[in-house]
Amino acid sequence: MRFRAKLLDITCITHFSRVVATLSRSIKSCVLRLSPDKVCFVISEKANVGGINIWCELAQSNIFDDYRIEGKDERNEIYLELNLEQLSRALRSSLNAQVVKIKLTRKQGACLTVEISQPTMTGVQRTVVHDVPVAVVPERLWSDYQEPDMPDIDVSIYLPSLKLLKNIVDRMKSMSNFVTVAANMSGELRLRMETDVVMATTYFRDLQNHHFDTSVSSQSTPDLTTLYEARVDIRKFSQFLQNQFNPTKVICNVLDGRGLQIFLLHEDVSLQYYIPAVAR
Repeated sequence: MRFRAKLLDITCITHFSRVVATLSRSIKSCVLRLSPDKVCFVISEKANVGGINIWCELAQSNIFDDYRIEGKDERNEIYLELNLEQLSRALRSSLNAQVVKIKLTRKQGACLTVEISQPTMTGVQRTVVHDVPVAVVPERLWSDYQEPDMPDIDVSIYLPSLKLLKNIVDRMKSMSNFVTVAANMSGELRLRMETDVVMATTYFRDLQNHHFDTSVSSQSTPDLTTLYEARVDIRKFSQFLQNQFNPTKVICNVLDGRGLQIFLLHEDVSLQYYIPAVAR
């Protein structure tokens, strides 16, 4: 197996670094799925114990100036388990970099080696090297790290400003461990927090709804004002709001009583969260 990639554009370097930093806030480790066309970060926790699932997909041609991979078989893919925080820490020093090289190496064990070339006051280029340990995922486990299937959606809605949502959720987080997210196909969104002594609800109206081909209601004439909701861990919901790559669109799919599926979309990045519902 061989892999090497190079980033030269400072905008792409910063963007890639911010995506990794955003993911590292949600989870400690993940599987990096490398293919000829895409770079995917996959996080799959057990839903029955409240775990989240994250699928982050980047088109390699929009990020890297040079990208070469030699995988195991005709699919030409490589799956690596790594610590996201270590990778994010390695990329922090790339903010003023001229060149960032990432390659799969073998030292004391398998590593993703990040080489960062930085300018200096004297004009001499300085190279900083970080080795991020990785574990090669055996091919028999690859099926565990495929793109999630689209579930049966009850309602899909575009979210308002994430900064505004974060301010609201942070206030609720100080009072409760859970938040109920409710929405309908008339552009209404509600965030509700309740305890034994207090209940608070924030209302958003006139939002846009998103229409998936697969999100056809089982009813022949659905009531657009019917609210569908999911009660989720407020800390997990808050984590996805702490992103750094400024998505152009954020779509929230409510699976009534089952969970939330959230898409953060940018020109060249698609980030998908699934947060399971928590029973009362």
